Amino acid sequence: MTTYKETIDYLFGFLPMFQRVGAAAYKADIHNTVELMRALGNPEKKFRSIHVAGTNGKGSSSHMIASILREKGLKVGLHTSPHLKDFRERIKIDNQMCSEEFVVSFVNKHKELIERISPSFFELAVAMAFIYFAENKVDVAVIEVGMGGRLDSTNVIDPLVSLITNISFDHTQFLGNTLEQIAKEKAGIIKPQRPVVISQTNEHTAKVFSLVAKENNSPVVFADQYMKVANVVDVPEGLQMDIVQDKPRFASLVSPLAGDYQTKNILGVIGTIDCLNKYYDFKIDDPAIRNGIENLNENFPLCGRWQRLSDKPLTICDTGHNEDGLRFVINQLAKQKYKTLRFVLGMVNDKDIDKVLGMLDKNALYYLCKADIPRGLSVDILAEKAEKAGLNFKKCASVKQALQQAQAEAEENDLVFVGGSTYTVAEVV
Repeated sequence: MTTYKETIDYLFGFLPMFQRVGAAAYKADIHNTVELMRALGNPEKKFRSIHVAGTNGKGSSSHMIASILREKGLKVGLHTSPHLKDFRERIKIDNQMCSEEFVVSFVNKHKELIERISPSFFELAVAMAFIYFAENKVDVAVIEVGMGGRLDSTNVIDPLVSLITNISFDHTQFLGNTLEQIAKEKAGIIKPQRPVVISQTNEHTAKVFSLVAKENNSPVVFADQYMKVANVVDVPEGLQMDIVQDKPRFASLVSPLAGDYQTKNILGVIGTIDCLNKYYDFKIDDPAIRNGIENLNENFPLCGRWQRLSDKPLTICDTGHNEDGLRFVINQLAKQKYKTLRFVLGMVNDKDIDKVLGMLDKNALYYLCKADIPRGLSVDILAEKAEKAGLNFKKCASVKQALQQAQAEAEENDLVFVGGSTYTVAEVV
């Protein structure tokens, strides 16, 4: 393969990709990753890392941590998933995606190994990221879990700190049907004698995290038990808040990531930095933490999180797609002032569609569409379920056509929103 496009087409064609095909790509063990790492010289042991798991909030949290570390002057790797536009979004150093040449060279060099082990798309992306971070000698890499934790491909690292964000229902066919079962899978990233930070205390999951941490002799920190958020207000730049720790610690801190759910993520992020300072003497002061959060869009920008796409008509998108993620979206929408909500909605076929649709605003107008991936839920099935849920809708041929129609039909003071799936959002950002 000589071109980047040929290489990516090969990877998409040869390797099963969960984001595209769903359960067929999921492998309930990390054997392939262990074998890949061994064959590649165990790159995961050649750089320091921070591991981030959770149902929602792990992408935002990973970006904020990376931004703070960059403010400290460190060389920072960031591995996230899925990508929205370009595969290389998954592998960044100091907000620069890895080069197309690196991807082509890696696949050509290791094609025989790839075809012998036959990893999933995600497993290979993880291996590629770890090689890139090791070869480029990052000071620290922030590694976002793909799914779960215990059996996730990223779980071959021995991180300085683990962070577990929100726990709610998603991928229940793989992770369990109760919050306790899901928490146990996420807790699989807790490593012996390594601190773990929990962003949100939940009565169903706190005991699980405390028990696993105790078994591993790992310090456990519940960020929301020693810090609180107060005076949260929407501002043009995003979301302004105070962080209180016995006394005010951060006054009028502004997160460029809007959405009330970011207040919970920020506590976990600050807790993670506090652990780096306490256990490893990173010496990251509060001004660097503030600058890292407030300068996120310059250091490690994040697309698709309550992102404004246009002002006339006001058009916003958000990648929240499971029950808890959409609850946050719905709460956020309820705060907006508009005449009519025009909701461009596309979903994937392995979610609890009926439960999600039952949560949505009956007064909105829905423009139903299918994201251009095999996992996308067909418009006809979505329409059938939307009708059952009592929603007012129109069927559209594509995500872009749905957005164009919603914007064209929008009257003054209407709000257009795009969501329901990461892949729906990916086609409009």
